[in-house]
Amino acid sequence: MTADAARPFLPFALPEIGEEEIAEVVDSLRSGWITTGPKTRRFEQAFVDYLGGGVEAVAVNSATAGLHLAVEALNIGPGDEVITTTHTFTATAEVVRYMGAHPVFVDIDLDTYCMSTELAEAAVTPRTRALMPVHYAGFPCAMQALTELADASGIDIVEDAAHALPTLVDGRLIGTWSSAATVFSFYATKTIATGEGGMLVTRRPEIARRARIMRLHGIDRDAFDRYTAKKPSWYYEVVAPGYKYNMTDLAASLGLHQLAKADTFMQRRAAIAARYDEALEGLPLVLPPRPSGSNANHAWHLYVVRLADDSRVGRDEVMQAMYDAGIGCSVHYVPLHQQPYWRDTYRLDARQFPNSQLLYERGFSLPIYTRMTESDQQRVIDALKSILGRT
Repeated sequence: MTADAARPFLPFALPEIGEEEIAEVVDSLRSGWITTGPKTRRFEQAFVDYLGGGVEAVAVNSATAGLHLAVEALNIGPGDEVITTTHTFTATAEVVRYMGAHPVFVDIDLDTYCMSTELAEAAVTPRTRALMPVHYAGFPCAMQALTELADASGIDIVEDAAHALPTLVDGRLIGTWSSAATVFSFYATKTIATGEGGMLVTRRPEIARRARIMRLHGIDRDAFDRYTAKKPSWYYEVVAPGYKYNMTDLAASLGLHQLAKADTFMQRRAAIAARYDEALEGLPLVLPPRPSGSNANHAWHLYVVRLADDSRVGRDEVMQAMYDAGIGCSVHYVPLHQQPYWRDTYRLDARQFPNSQLLYERGFSLPIYTRMTESDQQRVIDALKSILGRT
């Protein structure tokens, strides 16, 4: 199958930016506040209000930054261990190494593609300081079981929720559980997008305070506070060797309106996922897991399919054929046990992670984004049916 030159390439993902976002960015440009300022504060408060209160939110320039700040605030350091999944982007584990601690990798559950709770429990040692589960593709981890494990073991949870806005499990939004911190991503392909950006959410005031200090060079006052005070406020103190992780008001301007559309975006993604489910039934594919019951949902950041045992073509062949048809797909992820640094440093082997390895070898992500039209989606469906040999 070759691409139709008359049809534009269908990308894997595109953000949906409306006139409201554009006007808000222009307003920020005209105001002179283009770094961290009043709109970042507004976005943080809007995020707290969206989750339902009881938490504090700290806006940062990426989810990686948020995860790093969370681990730092928990004083995790050399000799400590953090249990996470091998089936994730490298940022999840690299923030642990930033602190001189060690990630301990466990396999996923094939029914959810999230970190196996049973394997996580078996990996706990006296050196374990935290669990770092990843809500994969927008599907929720087993938060009740993980919370019980953390409480029983006397360890913390830092949730990698880069895919999980807005994800609901056991009637509670991700971000409202008792975890030490939950970190969301607003990268360009995520369910809401600010280009680059993230949000650290916590119920612990001491973690929020530490994160606010460390996100801007360890200075004990935000730039916004210093530049808007009614009396001279040039004086500041550096109380720790911090980082440069602050969100700009330009990004927050996008976030304010993206957040207001989060539920609408989710409904649109869910409708696309439902149409895929119906149209792809009967193909040699394992379709994505869906949460059960009315008290859970899926954010549908990704729509990940897996080739079944009876597929006559391999994953790489399918990916190439889709590209040749002018359709962008992706793989989430090349697992960490396959990455040279993690593999060699921790002597990892694919046989330790059979479920992640299977998903890597057979899995791929189809386009799913709110700007997709029915015609766009039909192109994906028709191409996949043709490639898999069942029309």
